[in-house]
Amino acid sequence: MSSKQKKLVALLADVDATTVEHAKEMGLSPDEFDRATALIGRVPNKVELGCISAMWSEHCSYKSSRVHLRRLPTTGPRVLVGPGENAGVVDVEPEKANGWAVAFKVESHNHPSYIEPYQGAATGVGGILRDVFTMGARPIAAMNLLRFGRVDHEKTPALVDGVVRGIGGYGNCFGVPTVWSTAEFDRAYDGNVLVNAFALGVLQKDAIWKGNASGVGNPVMYVGAKTGRDGIHGATMASDSFSEGQEQERPTVQVGDPFKEKLLVEACLELFARGSELLVGIQDMGAAGLTSSAFEMASRAGSGVALDLDQVPMRETGMTAYEIMLSESQERMLLVAQRGKEAAVRAIFAKWDLDCTVVGAVTDDGLVRLTRGGVEVCRLPAAPLADEAPRYERPHVPPPPPPPLSRDDTRALLARPADAIRDVLLSPTLAPKTWVYRQYDREVGAGTLMDGTQASAALVRVPGTDKAVAMALCCNSRHCSLDPHEGAKRAVVEGYARVAAVGAIAIGVTDCLNYGSPQVPEQMGQIVAGVDGIAEACRTLDVPVVSGNVSLYNQTDDKAVLPTPTVGVVGVVDDVHKVAPAQGLKAGDVLLRLGEPPTSVDGSFAVWQHAGRKGGLAKLDLSSTTALCALVRALRTGGNVLDARPVLAGGLATTIFEVARQCDLVARATLPEGEDFLTGFLGEDRLTFLVVVDNQGIDAVRARCAAAGIECAVLGSLGVAPSFRLADAQGERVFDADFKALVDAAEAIVPALVSGPRARSAS
Repeated sequence: MSSKQKKLVALLADVDATTVEHAKEMGLSPDEFDRATALIGRVPNKVELGCISAMWSEHCSYKSSRVHLRRLPTTGPRVLVGPGENAGVVDVEPEKANGWAVAFKVESHNHPSYIEPYQGAATGVGGILRDVFTMGARPIAAMNLLRFGRVDHEKTPALVDGVVRGIGGYGNCFGVPTVWSTAEFDRAYDGNVLVNAFALGVLQKDAIWKGNASGVGNPVMYVGAKTGRDGIHGATMASDSFSEGQEQERPTVQVGDPFKEKLLVEACLELFARGSELLVGIQDMGAAGLTSSAFEMASRAGSGVALDLDQVPMRETGMTAYEIMLSESQERMLLVAQRGKEAAVRAIFAKWDLDCTVVGAVTDDGLVRLTRGGVEVCRLPAAPLADEAPRYERPHVPPPPPPPLSRDDTRALLARPADAIRDVLLSPTLAPKTWVYRQYDREVGAGTLMDGTQASAALVRVPGTDKAVAMALCCNSRHCSLDPHEGAKRAVVEGYARVAAVGAIAIGVTDCLNYGSPQVPEQMGQIVAGVDGIAEACRTLDVPVVSGNVSLYNQTDDKAVLPTPTVGVVGVVDDVHKVAPAQGLKAGDVLLRLGEPPTSVDGSFAVWQHAGRKGGLAKLDLSSTTALCALVRALRTGGNVLDARPVLAGGLATTIFEVARQCDLVARATLPEGEDFLTGFLGEDRLTFLVVVDNQGIDAVRARCAAAGIECAVLGSLGVAPSFRLADAQGERVFDADFKALVDAAEAIVPALVSGPRARSAS
């Protein structure tokens, strides 16, 4: 047999009929195989089944969550683009007809990051950046939320090191500041880390691009890097549970090139500047690669596309149609250009040394048709595969409530309160993430005003204006384990409070719902409760969800991660000159607590450390939250407050320590009369704020609080004494530690973890 004949045989193997066994190998159920067969009126061939399995994967279709996601509020006066596109877009200058907007989204890259930490995390960053600049936006900020297993687990050091270096390696080379990062540790993530990547970009609101393939006869063009065999079945792998030893799936993890992506964004932005003269629509080749971009672009426009796969630039020989369509090679886009403008589009991408090739055309038959070697290897309807994937009302039951705390559970905390506070301050989860931030370039682009090492939210200037965008990426997974609804609600509140603390009004939310298997009723119950918790908070706080991602099957050998509905909240500050940087704090500045004090240590990090999933979680009053955040926002921009922090995980003790550590001043604080030492310093059941004012500002803040009906308590001050001291009103219960030694011990935790296994159990 000649080489030409062998090649033809390989190509024709793509059109062999498939069976239900093939479908099961690709992640489809027998019922879904039957549904696909009925949809197209015949048994699909290998290429077609590959496309169907990708489009109907959990990762691409949200088939277990879509019926619940529709309960999220997604509209509002500032929303320019809501869920369904590559990223959401929100107006930051509503007073201007053609002013600035921001595009943003958060997405998961969990399974790939466990299999191959560096490339898994790096390509997660690359993918979310493309989602943002596909909308026409220039990325100006990135954030991430990370979850790892126990610090003494044998895999944790390499996972932390690889993931953090991957994020820094891609973001730094691309040239986007990574302004926010959280990293926590719990045994629930031993076999399944979470890597959630967020990106935000700025664009003119009259220059938003969408992914649609309209205009019959318009050319479909492939731009960016060449296609290889990396990432094949990535979407399917992300839609399945793990088992031990899954590292052999490394071929399903993509390989990223941040320098190529930098060229790609500049070329795309140059193309966007020419407007509709050249361009019709554009889409990132993300999960499911060329398959998802082709089917989704055609579906949105109600059109079809015909692609000649021989024209796709490839970096490997002998690739079949199946491999080309399911490859998730990075730094690639699919666009539809105006007919007759192909040469002008090519010239732009040639300037940036990028492939730009016509691979097909828009049709009017509603089909995606593919040819390879002159043979038609796929003929499938676009809209049904993109928009009409199976939607399941999975059985779900409320997860059982945690067992109550026993007397023995709290006895250790009560017997040694100073040790309890020390354990919290020196826990790996709450320890400073200075080492993590040092791997990231936080200043590139010269727009960063505050990052996560300096304030409760990151703050980045909108180019050429006095406005700034505030952002934070949040989730208290422990709260979500105790009460999935309340925990998800509190994730929204945390982000809302964080941006308020830097003087911003929240204008939009993006979420990434990380859960276990939707086929386990209790875990599906967590998903349903989490969605409803986010919906309740967003409606009450009047902040819409404009984009997001669902990441299910985060489990290994039937052991699921803690429910982790990550929430990214974006806010806007109208005048950055009214928000003083927290680095201006000085000795003698006064610490105040705003809001009603906590009433219990139930649901606190301290209790989780000592008793695990036990105790309850109090219901947070959203109406009082709104009023308190509005007051803090007004104080922060009105010149009355030098710094403000919501009191969150680890309670007031942790918040005071963070403020002191970051400004390198010792804090001394005493609780008001009648407050319990442990509850006052470690409780988390109510939202309160720690604010810092100078001596001259105390009366003004008290007066504003009194007028708003909000409690205000003087706790202490910042100074230069050698000891960090926390006490109750009688001075009977005291935490007193050498400040420098405490800071040094806290700062050493993460570097020591990364350098090798630690003989310390994770929090």
